Amino acid sequence: MKNLSRRTADWVVNFLKKEDGPTAVEYAVMLALIVVVCIAAITALGSNTNSTFSYVGSAIKPPTTGS
Repeated sequence: MKNLSRRTADWVVNFLKKEDGPTAVEYAVMLALIVVVCIAAITALGSNTNSTFSYVGSAIKPPTTGS
């Protein structure tokens, strides 16, 4: 029983000493922020593009038939 508790304690200490977990969390936070910025940029560009196409579409007159 002491051997099991010692191994568990060693595992917990090693887990807390490792820096893999915090690094992964930092990368996940950075990725989430990049995704949010990309979505905001695409939304802004989409709205601007939509209004530009609407303006150009309303400025163009349909061709008249000559027959």
